[in-house]
Amino acid sequence: MKKSYAGSKIIKRVDMLRKHNLYPLFRAIEESDGSSVVIKGQRQVMIGSNNYLGLTHRPEVQEAAIKAIEKYGTGCTGSRFLNGNLTLHEELEAKLADYLGHEQAIVFSTGMQTNLGTLASICGPKDCMLFDSENHASILDASRLAFGTTFKFKHNDMESLEEQLQSNCSRFQRTIIVADGVFSMTGDILNLPKVVELAEKYGAYVYVDDAHGIGVMGDKGRGTMNHFGVTDQVDFNMGTFSKSFASIGGVMSGTRENMDFVKHSARSFMFSASMPPSATATVSACLDVIEKDNTIHEKLWENVRFMREGFADIGFYTYDSKTPIIPIFIGDDLKAMQVTNFLTENGVFATPVLPPAVPKGEALIRTSYMASHKKEDLEYVLEVFKRAKKEMEIPSIMH
Repeated sequence: MKKSYAGSKIIKRVDMLRKHNLYPLFRAIEESDGSSVVIKGQRQVMIGSNNYLGLTHRPEVQEAAIKAIEKYGTGCTGSRFLNGNLTLHEELEAKLADYLGHEQAIVFSTGMQTNLGTLASICGPKDCMLFDSENHASILDASRLAFGTTFKFKHNDMESLEEQLQSNCSRFQRTIIVADGVFSMTGDILNLPKVVELAEKYGAYVYVDDAHGIGVMGDKGRGTMNHFGVTDQVDFNMGTFSKSFASIGGVMSGTRENMDFVKHSARSFMFSASMPPSATATVSACLDVIEKDNTIHEKLWENVRFMREGFADIGFYTYDSKTPIIPIFIGDDLKAMQVTNFLTENGVFATPVLPPAVPKGEALIRTSYMASHKKEDLEYVLEVFKRAKKEMEIPSIMH
């Protein structure tokens, strides 16, 4: 008799949430214009997306994707190693290297594959990785694939990082410090200047997962390393195209030597079909838009400031976020889902974040903002949140 998965804790929890009409996942979107969506016939202001620059519906970006399909077809049907390497991929890599300020860039089919493949290839059995405790799940999964050893340091705690460096550097051939540039749940920014200082002191490599940083932070969105002026001190910089670049895929950048090594050893690169032509052309077109349109980032940060100040006026605790990700502290898991339900009923699409994605007792509503958001929509969002705070007694401080 096969043992069913129906009795597992996660399925029991899902069934309970569905029974009480609180299940917040897999909401089917019927229509979208980027900053708003239609679900079950109801228009909702989208504040749960990573489409920071609002480029998914930009006409010249859509046109580039269409033209790429007309020229190359809908897919590459093979890996870059064999039959799936297009001139389009190589042109995008050259453009990304120039944009990010590194010698070379490699594009992967997804952001997760970028982390899985790169970290598993650069961290061998005689090496170790030092992880920030709040790193993205893809980095944690990469540590399971790598032959090296992994140690954690406390979140954004440079004393904790130095303790790990002191304890481990001499015991391993290579030490790689691995951390998000912008942490996806709370919007924290990595103390990258101190990280590179410690890396230099102890002879460690620096690996930054900048999935939520590139396109947003620094000059024209060149990332967290550009934001702090330490681009040449970051050995491996990872980014995704599913956020600011309106598509899907990932990028790894660094020195020519390091990238050549990754290109010939990362299994998720070697054994995955390459990015489809439409996705590749989309990213390239987004880069063109970013370079020529100075108003995008101005509008993005204007919207972020407006919402940050608005939430502060209402009395929400937002983790002092300095990025387009503005988390709203709720605390209780069930209340976070009830708040999500309230927002949905009132035409606002936001997402709850629950343990283990955050520590127990720190459930939050993750909100994020785009350059394409209209002022009247953001005013409406604040109005709904103000009602939610009053009716549902959301705390103003983190307990």
